[in-house]
This record gives sequence, structure tokens and C-alpha cells, in this order.
Amino acid sequence: MPIANPDALNFLQTRRSRPSKTLGLPVPDRAALMPLLTAAARTPDHGKLEPWRFIVLERGALQTLAEVAGQRGKELGLAPEQITKGRSQFDDGQLAVLVIEVQRPSEKVPAIEQTYSAGAVCLSLLNAALASGWGANWLSGWPSHDRGFMRDGLGLEDHERIAGIIHIGTETSTPPERPRPEIESITTWLSD
Repeated sequence: MPIANPDALNFLQTRRSRPSKTLGLPVPDRAALMPLLTAAARTPDHGKLEPWRFIVLERGALQTLAEVAGQRGKELGLAPEQITKGRSQFDDGQLAVLVIEVQRPSEKVPAIEQTYSAGAVCLSLLNAALASGWGANWLSGWPSHDRGFMRDGLGLEDHERIAGIIHIGTETSTPPERPRPEIESITTWLSD
């Protein structure tokens, strides 16, 4: 008979991301962040490739990246509201962790499985932050998919990309619950 952990299951069934714009000070310091990163790294990783790494962005780095996003948006000819939205997650943030997908050459582990592993790291980090009492949110947006932003702002190599931007801070307001999927309508049971 399995040994249940009802507290963990209840947490997972009731967890709720916090909008990044509602996250304020204080933010976790390095000592508080290390257990969260450690928990995130305990994710499924076929072949033990570690196809991901972390970049921690403190306030000054976030402001610098806001400028890079603004400049890249202009270079790309984006509409002013798109540029503002791309900048805002950096302008408004106090602390964020970038999960960087690092594609590793492998004959046994397809690239898509490495991408799945990086996504699992994002969710694990988000849940670790929430379980530790912090507010947290997983964002992306156009800068996360723009090679110029990744190159100019972060120095990422061609085999690296942003899997997620996890903002972590103190929750300043509780968001309302949002609609959730109807499990019966998205579940198919197969037997004999």
C-alpha cells in the first residue's frame, strides 16, 4: 500500500500562481533561493543530461533587460503596446529566475524530451516557491522567443533558449480563483 502525503496532494490541487505585477518586496535572498533551485533541479531528466540551467535576475539586471527588450522591440518594428508589454515583466519585477533550456547532443534523448525536462524545471521552481510561502509566476512573452534578446541581453548560445521566467516575491494581494478544466471532459479511460 502506498504511503500518502495528503498535504502535498492538497497543495498541488489548490496551488495558484500569483500575477507577477502583484509580487513585491521582500524577495528571497540567495540562501532562501538555493533550496528552491535545488527542488527545481529534481525533475525528470532522461539520460541525466541536465538540459537546463538557471540565471537569477536581481533588480538591477531586470532593469537592464527592460532596456534591452525596449531596444529589441524597436529594432523588430513592434507596436508600442507590444514593446511596453515585453518590457513590463522586467521593469516591474524585483527578482526572477530564468530557466534556460540547454540542448545537449544525445543519440538516446530526443530534443523534445529535453524541452519537456526544461518545462518541468519551470513548474517545479514555481511550485517550490509557492510551497515556501512566496508568491510566484511563470512568464514568457516575445522577448523569451527572440534570439536577438537572448543574445544581446543574456549572451545565450544558439543551442540555448529561455524556457521560462519565474518571478518570485512577496504576495501583495490574493488573486481570485480562475476556472479550471473539467477533468471528466479531458480524460479518456482505456481498458480491455
